[in-house]
Amino acid sequence: MQSFTYERAASAEQAAAAVAARPDAKFISGGTNLLDLMKLEIERPAHLVDISRLPLDRIEETAAGGLRVGAQVRNSDLAADPRVRSHYPMLTQALLAGASGQIRNKASTSGNLLQRTRCPYFYDRNMPCNKRDPGSGCAALQGFNRMHAVLGASQACIAVHPSDMAVAMAGLDARIETISPGGETRTIPIGDLHRLPEATPHVETVLGHGEMITAVTLPPPPPGRQVYRKVRDRASYAFALVSVAAIVEKSGDRIRRARIAMGGVAAKPWRASEAERTLAGAKASDGAFTDAAEAALAGAVGYGGNDFKIPLAKRTMRHTLAAAAESA
Repeated sequence: MQSFTYERAASAEQAAAAVAARPDAKFISGGTNLLDLMKLEIERPAHLVDISRLPLDRIEETAAGGLRVGAQVRNSDLAADPRVRSHYPMLTQALLAGASGQIRNKASTSGNLLQRTRCPYFYDRNMPCNKRDPGSGCAALQGFNRMHAVLGASQACIAVHPSDMAVAMAGLDARIETISPGGETRTIPIGDLHRLPEATPHVETVLGHGEMITAVTLPPPPPGRQVYRKVRDRASYAFALVSVAAIVEKSGDRIRRARIAMGGVAAKPWRASEAERTLAGAKASDGAFTDAAEAALAGAVGYGGNDFKIPLAKRTMRHTLAAAAESA
């Protein structure tokens, strides 16, 4: 690990200004991802601004009937909050499906959203990786790509985003609040936070340098039943091969509305809008769920080792929708 300087921020405004003042500075909160990357010298910040003790650790009810989750709320606290468990159960399910208990006790809401890919070539400094070293190439394209993207990838990068929490939040239409170095604030729909790789996979979000996430707002609980399902190589502490977050609202035996987000398939939480349109007004049936899954994966492309993800994602979506519709 290279040497670095450190300061503890006294306010969100001061933290944003401190990072913006130096191009080699970064925020640190739980550090569950950043410190690993620094040990491997994949991340080499010369200055760290600690935001972990800022008063952004509360979960508050909004006037609109939703919840405002502070950026420093720990993953374990968010999963255990009775309002989240009761009204946003798929968010609790997703959080508990991610990482280990020890990591959830340390990881923050904002850090979870901004964690970096677990692509093995990104972590191996002996291999080319456009995300780590822009212009160096993508070893995963012709390499071991079992965990990689089948949607939204490019010839520059086929890595996936690793978060479970972000997938559930995408299905819930969460919104991200930020503060910029000048004190300006903005709200970003979660679907617009992460970028697809295209030709610049090292640019992973729309946040500017020094722009800091302060909170995530969840809209009022949506009608219908919520289910998060994660398929992985072992029962615990593994990243998703495929995950699906689904909310199904029914009227009689027909689907009034469905919301679907997928994980493990793209560089960002993937909203399956085509599948949602396919299900609107359809009779809840295996045929409708199959049609939705086919629509969701219509543009999927495999790279050899990850070809299996396409049928796996279809099956996972079908079963998740059936579970959500069963008692919606």
